[in-house]
Amino acid sequence: MNEGIVIIPTYNEIENIEDIIRAVFSLNKTFNVLIVDDNSPDKTAEKVIELQSEFQDKLFLSVRQKKSGLGTAYVHGFKWALKHNYDYIFEMDADFSHNPNDLVKLYDACYSNGADVAIGSRYVTGVNVVNWPLSRVLLSYFASIYVRMITGMKIMDATAGFICYHREVLEKINLDKIEFIGYAFQIEMKYRAFSKNFNIQEVPVIFTDRTKGKSKMSGSIIKEAIFGVISLRLKKFLNQL
Repeated sequence: MNEGIVIIPTYNEIENIEDIIRAVFSLNKTFNVLIVDDNSPDKTAEKVIELQSEFQDKLFLSVRQKKSGLGTAYVHGFKWALKHNYDYIFEMDADFSHNPNDLVKLYDACYSNGADVAIGSRYVTGVNVVNWPLSRVLLSYFASIYVRMITGMKIMDATAGFICYHREVLEKINLDKIEFIGYAFQIEMKYRAFSKNFNIQEVPVIFTDRTKGKSKMSGSIIKEAIFGVISLRLKKFLNQL
């Protein structure tokens, strides 16, 4: 078994990609990195290929032919990581909104504290968000309240995208049944783990909005989350999840 791999999906992240890769590899704890790039026209993948000569057998790249959504990128990465026998599989953004130093805290929650899923949570100890407009903070915060009300999960940050999964979780979740691609994907993954009674723990982190590149948030992603939560709850009720 290999121990830990950080999956970073990218689309036009040339301004961030080298710095985030170097930040992960500078940690005292060793993690490998898999970049899942959606054929970025800004040549993100070419920069990763350049760095692979420096980080041999630690930095991996999988290029998809087109931009197909965050959720499908992660599912692609999860399957790659399972095939290559990793024990701990991480989700992390490329834009430094997730602090690479917190990877160690998520790992410790799983390895030492018994979590099957460790969530880097913005809201478990208040509101720990930097540089977001108030409207975005409120949208995210109340989305998590809405998710708790509909699903019954006791997770404070249901839309968080900074996560460590033990491989068993991804093996038991049928990744081919994952439906959603945006905020709803993050909720769906947590709900499927919750429905299988995995130990989910939230680890407090500070989320800092990107300073380089453009956000991928859109109205369709928000709409998917609102209606996707109801769909997930109905499927659970009908034993179709």
